[in-house]
Amino acid sequence: MMKSASFLRLLLVPFIAAAWVAGVTIASERSASSMANAANKFLASLTPEQRQQATFAINSEELTRWHYVPATQFPRNGLAIRAMSETQRGLAHDLMKTGLSQRGYTQATTIMTDLENILKVLENGSAMRDPEQYAFSIFGTPGAKGVWGWRVNGHHLSLHFNVGNGSMVVSTPTFFGSNPAEVRAEGPKKGLRVLGDREDTARALLNALDETQRKTAVLDGVAPGDILTKTAVKVDPLSPAGIAASAMTPKQRELLMAVVESYTSSMSPDIASERLAQLKTAGLDKITFAWAGESEVGKKHYYRVQGPTFLVEYDNTQNDGNHVHSVWRDFAGDFGRDLLREHVQGVKHE
Repeated sequence: MMKSASFLRLLLVPFIAAAWVAGVTIASERSASSMANAANKFLASLTPEQRQQATFAINSEELTRWHYVPATQFPRNGLAIRAMSETQRGLAHDLMKTGLSQRGYTQATTIMTDLENILKVLENGSAMRDPEQYAFSIFGTPGAKGVWGWRVNGHHLSLHFNVGNGSMVVSTPTFFGSNPAEVRAEGPKKGLRVLGDREDTARALLNALDETQRKTAVLDGVAPGDILTKTAVKVDPLSPAGIAASAMTPKQRELLMAVVESYTSSMSPDIASERLAQLKTAGLDKITFAWAGESEVGKKHYYRVQGPTFLVEYDNTQNDGNHVHSVWRDFAGDFGRDLLREHVQGVKHE
């Protein structure tokens, strides 16, 4: 029965691929339209002074300026939540929802509010921890033509979206962090693990590898102190070390895709579908998984998942292994770089 099912899936691949192409195009247009509508409503609500803070040229150097540390260590440009009225805050959140799934939006707002407030209590009211420090920015002119983008940037959250000609959506870097990774202090939030699935799926894959596979997958017994790419403007593929999907059993490949989907599940459904399809087109067998550090729960660890077109990094080493940094990067499309290049090349010069 299993062989028959696998054969049937192979027969259906060309038809599924064709249907996907049509579906993604429509979905991409829908997502881009939703983003433009939400961005324009947000902009329309701003005063001239606020608008000046919130908007930048699409080719501004600000487009690639980002970080995931607190604002006291890296001041953010854009319009901060603290400078918005309640109505404007609602419209800013409506914009954020257009690029995220419900799960992703819940993760983002929990990082922005619950975790910042928990840290503020744990650190005796530290000014570093501020749920209103997150800044929203619009690049270019939102609409159905040309290239434009938007960003949300603050402590442990950095979301970047770029749209080209009303249909193409590029959504990286996408950074989510969590401190603490698990809330251990007594209180109503005890046990909260905002990014727990990103850890659990990777450990499940690691534990499913046999001894020989594990030797290939584990790069080092000590995890690096942070994600290796940090805030690099352009990311190139890291060492191809690790175990490739082609060397995994079907069950292990399913576990590998569960790791990938723990990231794509935070994206809006159409963006996630497009991301997964790009991975398949580039070759799922070429995706590699690498681990460093200890394998026990609660211990310091790092992993990465890398394919021909993308890189995922996850690091949980700070605060004695209770502080997560995780990111999805595209080698070609970060910050809408390719969209902007195509736009500039397509503009007629007199």
